[in-house]
Amino acid sequence: MSLMDLSAVELAALVRGKEVSAVETTMSALERIDARNASLNAFVHVCADRALDDARGLDARIAGGEDVGALAGVPLGVKDLEDVGGLPTTYGSVAFRDHIAERDSVEVARLRGAGAVVIGKTNTPEFGYTCFTKNRVFGTTHNPWNLEHTPGGSSGGSSAAIAARMVPFSTGSDGGGSVRIPACYVGAYGFKPTFGRIPVGPEEALGMQRWVDTVHYGPITRTVRDAALFLDVTAGYHPVDPNSLPKPERAYLSSLDDALPKLKIGFSRDLGYATVEPGVLREVEAAVEVFRGLGHEVVDLDITLPDTGYAWAFMCGAEDYGHLAGHPRAKGHEELFERSYWEGIKLAANLTHEQIAGFQHQRADLNYALADLFSQFDLLLTPMLPTEAFGAKGPFPKEIAGKPIENPIHVVAFAYPFNLSGHPAATVRAGFGDKGLPVGLQIVAERHRDDLVLQASAAFERERPADVWPEFAD
Repeated sequence: MSLMDLSAVELAALVRGKEVSAVETTMSALERIDARNASLNAFVHVCADRALDDARGLDARIAGGEDVGALAGVPLGVKDLEDVGGLPTTYGSVAFRDHIAERDSVEVARLRGAGAVVIGKTNTPEFGYTCFTKNRVFGTTHNPWNLEHTPGGSSGGSSAAIAARMVPFSTGSDGGGSVRIPACYVGAYGFKPTFGRIPVGPEEALGMQRWVDTVHYGPITRTVRDAALFLDVTAGYHPVDPNSLPKPERAYLSSLDDALPKLKIGFSRDLGYATVEPGVLREVEAAVEVFRGLGHEVVDLDITLPDTGYAWAFMCGAEDYGHLAGHPRAKGHEELFERSYWEGIKLAANLTHEQIAGFQHQRADLNYALADLFSQFDLLLTPMLPTEAFGAKGPFPKEIAGKPIENPIHVVAFAYPFNLSGHPAATVRAGFGDKGLPVGLQIVAERHRDDLVLQASAAFERERPADVWPEFAD
């Protein structure tokens, strides 16, 4: 067994206890990447020498009696939309392929400050635009369960690295499902915290504060405990992010040991507008029964939420165009971008003020509906995604359950509402669909109840542990 088969919580305890060195954990991650990355293309930049230097420094500090932090010696993958000082941040874009970050993002700085060792950068579609991971700089990332299929996106490199046990956890960003989608497609745990829980500063290369408040940073892990530990390290106010929230008084990791009170839980199969593959729905319904078996009241809901898919897509696309249109790497160099990406954000840039206002009216309607729902229920359960993972290079499925998809955004129908609303949401592995690929159950709670989502996830994990992972010949 490799050290990379252990969780982050377990590894950090071993390193702090001097049973294993940070150099050993780092070498174990590098060996796994060397053996498995060629077929998956999860990591697109590996900083082996730097990682080993960092690990040696940690070991020296530990030998001197210093407490190096809760993540002592834990190898970490960082999505290639997020900065690590001295490493490339390409955004999966030809236009930025030679960009080197000057400093760590707030999240990465906190993770490294707690003892995590950055191993490298993980692949992403250009600027995180799609829910499968392919770009013109690094190519296509593949699902460890079946190389013909996608590990999702936009944090697809991170999810593939987790399922392949290259590292125990990796960063992700979720602007419309980009943590939960890839975690679902590989059977991992993906957690999108309440908006503002983990600070999101301006991207260094773009130098602009986001105005469409949908992007949440969050982890992709194999265990709920690792996600809770990640959140304990990264959550809390930072002055570069005016939306960042104060650090909670109690650690999320310790709260996982609390017994859940009896909860009232709503379950929606479709949110009123989605279509779900029968094999996916079968596994999700069986997963919901776990909560009934634990003594919670689960109510089948007949609700119709406002379908905000176009609102989400157009507002985010307009922001991307605003980021890039006047940038010296982009202005006059549109040919450097994926055609579908550039055409999409350029179309969104033509929105009128009246259209933007109309989308925000839809968003308000969504928040009224969710306010009413969470006044009656502690949790909302849904399928995470309507389908199992589709082809690694795309395109999106054209039909679901034999029905043509009228709106392509419905491929991720259960994800984007909770980016527009800011609620905490997670995906746990529900089972395997008819194609033999993982499917997920989404767990959503009221804003600021990140602790409840984690506790419910942990209760489910105890009953249905995700203890089977893809096999490799190495």
